Amino acid sequence: MAERRTYSIAELGPRYKWIALSNTTLGMLIATINSSIVLIALPDIFKGIGINPLEPSNTGYLLWMIMGFLVVTAVLVVAFGRLGDMYGRARMYNLGFLVFTVSSIMLAVTWLDGPAAALWLIGWRIVQGVGGAFLMANSSAILTDAFPANQRGLALGMNGVAAIAGSFLGLVIGGVLAPIDWNLVFLVSVPIGVIGTVWAYLKLHDTGVRKHAKMDWWGNLTFAVGLIAVLVGITYGIQPYGSSATGWGSPMVLSCLIGGIAVLIGFVVIETKVPNPLFRLSLFRIRSFSWGNLANLTASLGRGGLQFILIIWLQGIWLPQHGYTFEQTPLWAGIYMLPMTIGFLVSAPTSGVLSDRIGSRALASSGLVITAVTFLLLILLPVNFDYWAFAGILLVNGIGMGMFSSPNRAEVMNSLPADSRGSGAGMMTTFQNAAMVLSIGFFFSLIIAGLSSSLPSAMEQGLTSHGVAAGPAGQIAHLPAVAVLFAAFLGYNPIQQLLGGHLGSLPPDQASFLTGRSFFPNLISGPFQDGLAVAFGFAIVVCLIGAIASLLTSNPKKKPAESVGEELAAVAGESGGGPSELVAPQSDR
Repeated sequence: MAERRTYSIAELGPRYKWIALSNTTLGMLIATINSSIVLIALPDIFKGIGINPLEPSNTGYLLWMIMGFLVVTAVLVVAFGRLGDMYGRARMYNLGFLVFTVSSIMLAVTWLDGPAAALWLIGWRIVQGVGGAFLMANSSAILTDAFPANQRGLALGMNGVAAIAGSFLGLVIGGVLAPIDWNLVFLVSVPIGVIGTVWAYLKLHDTGVRKHAKMDWWGNLTFAVGLIAVLVGITYGIQPYGSSATGWGSPMVLSCLIGGIAVLIGFVVIETKVPNPLFRLSLFRIRSFSWGNLANLTASLGRGGLQFILIIWLQGIWLPQHGYTFEQTPLWAGIYMLPMTIGFLVSAPTSGVLSDRIGSRALASSGLVITAVTFLLLILLPVNFDYWAFAGILLVNGIGMGMFSSPNRAEVMNSLPADSRGSGAGMMTTFQNAAMVLSIGFFFSLIIAGLSSSLPSAMEQGLTSHGVAAGPAGQIAHLPAVAVLFAAFLGYNPIQQLLGGHLGSLPPDQASFLTGRSFFPNLISGPFQDGLAVAFGFAIVVCLIGAIASLLTSNPKKKPAESVGEELAAVAGESGGGPSELVAPQSDR
């Protein structure tokens, strides 16, 4: 790549840091909106391209539409962060905005039908994930370069707000646009992407230290192969295999998991041998980096699958019981989950500012303890709950996550040498995204296990008591529980989908009752609550581990306002050992 000039903050002026914050926040917002926007829109997307996602042969399309974006970002963020360290973080970030925008255009202009359309969408979603990985890997490093140490908590907190808020806003935006025209789900990103791309190329400049080095190709290859194998294994582990409700015993899944872990062990060995490793394992000697990443990993394990479980809870049980048709549930599920977003929007920037003043350790640890308490309250909540109690718990959950997220990211980023901020941010995002995929697989598996143990007998008995013949009832009752979950998750009427042609042979009143808003929710409430208790119990444990890890990060005393010399030292890297940067004092602090 051609050499490009590195600027000093003094040359760019005192307003540059706010330009960097506003553009990277827009980038993170649009990237995370697109990570979740298809969740609510999937029924309309598949209807638009003429595919039934509940047919066993189409389950792979469904899973990769959901998981593909997360998998590719988890795999690529470290390499892209390393490229940012080598060739310029703004340069790589700008490229990411361009790739993201082009892929959004290609998704919006889909003209194919059937399996060809599904493969087209999945392929361009993966390319969109590549653009998202560039954005995610370099936004935190750009902000850490642009802001002085005593304002990074605020900047990274605002960036984190956009990241989490986007994942929930995507649910609502997808629910509103998809019924109008499913192409709008992808088209909505295009004008924002074009504006963001042009703005980034015109206004963002590289200000940090570049570390010119050879790319660690063997490290990149083994890391990508190993992590992809593990994440693919997790993705297919939630599908049925043979007579088993899940695929964890499948030879393919076991091969992916065992082989992927073996390759990742080889990756670690390679990283200790090469002169310029993809993963700078020496960074784990930094106390705040190692314990902060462990806290982030466990927090992501705890909350990664929460969104999916809450959607199924609302769409499959609560909303139908309260008068909503199954077709209406995707949009309203997104709306009823907004208290969590509001809690996060309030607490994340506030905790970011506070962490700049009092340190991050107590805030991050307290946030995870609060989050763990909300998981306990969700276990104690009846399946058919009072909404205001549910909304209150989600609000506090969002507050707890916000209290953790901003201080934790600021603690980790502040600990990094200046020439490793891109790769360090990429490592942090990799742990977070990989943990979220693992969490989704784990939560789904626990819920499926709970349903599989008691749902078949309850389903068979319920169907036969309302006129369905014993043969079809037994056959339907023993269909994989994952099909029932996906039906509820996608806003289909589950019993209508399962009965299919058998509905016509039933008396109208019995058919109406079976496909109504009470039979299916009452049927799965008990088994679902059993699985819910185990899943959220796991979330409580990992959140508490994360709270302890947060307490073990460094806890520097509050510093007075920095002098010019102190600011130079701070921006050069608080942990020491990083090369100096040309940074001038910023007059608008």
